[in-house]
Order: sequence, then C-alpha cells, then structure tokens
Amino acid sequence: MTRALVVYESMFGNTGEVANAVARGIAATGEVDVVDVGAAPTTLPDDVDLLVVGAPTHAFGLSRPSTRGSAADRAAGEVVSTGIGVREWLDSLRPLGTPAAVTAFDTRVKIPLVPGSAARRALGTLRRLGFPMLVRSESFFVTGTPGPLRDGEVERAERWGAKLAAAHAARRHVRGS
Repeated sequence: MTRALVVYESMFGNTGEVANAVARGIAATGEVDVVDVGAAPTTLPDDVDLLVVGAPTHAFGLSRPSTRGSAADRAAGEVVSTGIGVREWLDSLRPLGTPAAVTAFDTRVKIPLVPGSAARRALGTLRRLGFPMLVRSESFFVTGTPGPLRDGEVERAERWGAKLAAAHAARRHVRGS
C-alpha cells in the first residue's frame, strides 16, 4: 500500500485545490497526507514512499520571497501559504534511508511560448537530492494570475493522482517490495 505525502505552496488557493484533488486520486489505493509547505517536514518520515510536490509558477519557476510578496499584494483575500515557499523547503529537505519516489506539479497561466515551470524546477531539485522520479511533472492551468483554475482541471488532477498511485504500485511490484 502506498504511503504518500503531498506538499504544496499556494498563494491564491489554486495549487492547494489541485494538491487536494491529486491526494483524492492517490487515496483510492493508499494513505495520503496533504501539507502546506510551511508545515512540511524537512526529513521525510520513514514510511513515506511517494512524495508529490506542488507549487505555483512565478517568474518562470519556483517562487522567491519577492515574487510571493508581489503575489500577496495582488491577492483579493488572504494568502494561503504565508511562510516559506517550495524553493526554500527543497533547500532544507534531506532524504533519509531509501528515498521516496517523487514527482511534481505546478499551476500556471497557459500562454503560448512562455517558458518556465515550477514543477520542472522542483522535480530537478528532488532528483539532484537523490530521490528517484516516478513520472514527469505536470502542469494545471489557471485562467489568470489569481485564478480560478480552468474548467476540468480539478478532475484532471484527481485522475493524475490515480495514475500516480497506479505507477507507484507497478514500480513497487517490479522492485518486489
């Protein structure tokens, strides 16, 4: 059975909504916790064998204190993640024992020919830390900087979570664990 941890950073609530949908997809075949990045452990518990990291794309990549400040200035309501961002959390994350399989997702505005992805940056950092990649990163799209999510993205995120659980189960079966 999969034991997953979904860690997310969310300014306007969109990335948190996707994180919860991904978790629902995983939960059909395993146990999953969803945690805001400010409360996420920097050493993963031994029983976590799948780590999913989600972040909004800011300035073509992971947020920084300055981009989070700019986003907070544009927030109509309260900002969801008020502490550190995924970038800082990844800088302090350390694998313990057998590293969990990982993947990442981001939320962003879909504009043709605009490079950059918080998810690709997060997944690259996780891989450099020694975590094995389960699947490539995924992007979920918002209608504008503060959102909301585009129609169908929550359902797509839940389906992606189910695919993650299936891929993880197949990986464990092949490895004999």
